[in-house]
Amino acid sequence: MSTNQKNNEEEVDLGSLFVIIGKGFSSLFNFIGNIFKGIFHGIISILLFFRKNFVKIAIATIIGAVFGFFLENKKTKKFGSDLLVQPNFKSARQLYNNVNYYNDLVRQKDILAIQQLFSLDKEKAASIKSFAIEPIIVDNDILSAYNDLILSIDTLTIKSYSFEEFKFSFTEYDYKVHKVNVIAEKNDVFAGLDDVIISSVVKNKYFNRLKTLSNENLDRTDSLLRENLGQIDSLRKVYMQVMLEEAKKQTNGTSIDLGGEKRTTKELELFETNRRINRDLKSVAQEKSQKYEVVNVISDFQPTGYEIKGITRNSIFIMASLGAITMFLIILFLRLNKYLNNYKR
Repeated sequence: MSTNQKNNEEEVDLGSLFVIIGKGFSSLFNFIGNIFKGIFHGIISILLFFRKNFVKIAIATIIGAVFGFFLENKKTKKFGSDLLVQPNFKSARQLYNNVNYYNDLVRQKDILAIQQLFSLDKEKAASIKSFAIEPIIVDNDILSAYNDLILSIDTLTIKSYSFEEFKFSFTEYDYKVHKVNVIAEKNDVFAGLDDVIISSVVKNKYFNRLKTLSNENLDRTDSLLRENLGQIDSLRKVYMQVMLEEAKKQTNGTSIDLGGEKRTTKELELFETNRRINRDLKSVAQEKSQKYEVVNVISDFQPTGYEIKGITRNSIFIMASLGAITMFLIILFLRLNKYLNNYKR
């Protein structure tokens, strides 16, 4: 085979390759173009549908809005108030159970039980419409809890328990702060509710025993750290006195101090130990402030509740939207029925 023939064959192969690549790009661009055409066609079809049926949908919306206006005027105002708490000693589950129990009483309209529990008159007890509780979700709570787990168990164990697994097992009870919400038809029923809700958990003997033991351990640790800090300060004073005595001796004659480096190292160790003890004392003080009570109250119920408003709670908006959606579905159903009848023919 001659050189010219080989060159011609290579040129043909390259030409075929470029043709194939060109067809591939062309198909890709056509596919993308068809997607945009489909989207554009869908948007235009929706706009045409609304233009054709605008009057019907508008009439249904107006009828729904008028009906919602009458409902809104007859509707009783509702007020809310929030309680923010930080449960300790795994008491969050008990708090959730108690709040859900109060809400069950409201659902069952057991006014007498609500009166007795919260020391309310019949009218105020009947005005309460719901109790609810939920965690204040903060991602840092999960990281903090995982860090505490790492510090409390050995390295080999934690390697087999990833952060994703820990995050999956993290429940609503494990968050630090929780919000209790009460809704009522009167805005002056919230004062005193927090005392009953908190005491229902605080009076639990198990949690009280944990609180007592925890505070005793923290007090003991605090005393021990302060005693160690005093000993460190005394030892540092002794070192300072020894250094002064040695400095006086050195002024009386020339001497070579072979232990100077070792003594400086000990002084640095004492300084570092002092810092570590102070850091531990700060941690103990923070833990004592957090675990002094079974349940820490961050924010009490507001004595006067806030009025619950919002467009999603407005009957005019709800009924108008419902009217528009209903008419939209009816028109779609009629068009589908017409299409099916024509399809049979």
